[in-house]
Amino acid sequence: ANGGRPAAAPSARRPGRGPRRASLQVKRVDPWSVLKLALVLSVALFFVWLVAVGVLYGVLNGMGVWDKINNTANDLLQGNEPSGDPLISAGRVFGVAAIVGAVNIVLFTALATVGSFVYNVSADLAGGLEVTLSERE
Repeated sequence: ANGGRPAAAPSARRPGRGPRRASLQVKRVDPWSVLKLALVLSVALFFVWLVAVGVLYGVLNGMGVWDKINNTANDLLQGNEPSGDPLISAGRVFGVAAIVGAVNIVLFTALATVGSFVYNVSADLAGGLEVTLSERE
C-alpha cells in the first residue's frame, strides 16, 4: 500500500532524551597486554630520550661548555702531564644515555606489569575502577 517501500525505521535515539550512558567497572587488567604496551611505549620513550640528550649535547657543545669542563678537569686531575681522553665526549655521553635508557626500558616494563598484578588483587578486594561511558551527542 505504501509503494513497496519499507516502513521508516524509528530513530536510534528518541527525541528529548540525552545520550545513553553505561557505568562499568574495570575488574581485571591483563598483565600480558600491559607488558606488551609498556614495552612498546618504553622503547619509543628510549628514542625520545636519546634525541633529547643529543639535542642538549649539541647545544652545550656549541656553547663551548664541554671544552671548558674538559680543560678544567685536565688542569685539576692531571696537572702538567699530557692529557689523555677528554672527561666528557660524545661517545661517553651517548653511552651513558643508552645505558640509562636501557635500564629505564626494563624498569618501566617491569613496574607496569607488576602494577597490573597489584591492580588485579586490589580490584578483587575493593571493587574496581568505575568508568561511565556515554554516546556522543
